[in-house]
Amino acid sequence: MTEPNQPRKPDPAVPPLETIDDSQRIPRPRRPSAPQAEPIRTSDDVPPGAIAAFAVLGIIAVGLTLKWGVPKVIDWSHHQDWSWFTQWTATVADPVHAYLTAHTAGLPLTASSAFLIWLGVGAVSLGLAWLTGAVGARLTWIAHGVCSVLMVWDAAPATGRPVAAALAVLAWTIGSVFALRGLSLRPRINIHTHTHNHPAR
Repeated sequence: MTEPNQPRKPDPAVPPLETIDDSQRIPRPRRPSAPQAEPIRTSDDVPPGAIAAFAVLGIIAVGLTLKWGVPKVIDWSHHQDWSWFTQWTATVADPVHAYLTAHTAGLPLTASSAFLIWLGVGAVSLGLAWLTGAVGARLTWIAHGVCSVLMVWDAAPATGRPVAAALAVLAWTIGSVFALRGLSLRPRINIHTHTHNHPAR
């Protein structure tokens, strides 16, 4: 142990670390990837007899469905009471028509034309959002649903206003099952891995 007044002895020299040239480095061995099953090729792996059998069974199933299934469904629908559906439709559509009638006075657009536009925009946006999943079609469908619920709330009778608005929301959510299919609220995290290849020295 040195005294405070004595000069401190220099530390011994640290030898330099030996480095390996990049050209002499051996990369870490890669793990072999798990074997993946090869996809089935219809023309090579499935015998032609099986394809013909499946085709014949499909044609028979379609024929039986058209001959027996469709008439039974039509007959069943004729014996059902669909008044609940017409009443539900009127509960939503009548307040919308009344709202458009009251708020299109003095406009070049008549209430009937505005009602047809409302129906057309809803049907077209629903179809496009369902078939294409376009963002614009989905936004139009959402805006159509919000406007419809607000019109129903404003024009429905005061005593039945909550029920009418609730039925309008349910109708819109049922359509949203198709219009907003595949839409997820979870954020997507994309991780990009950049590999830099340094040239050998």
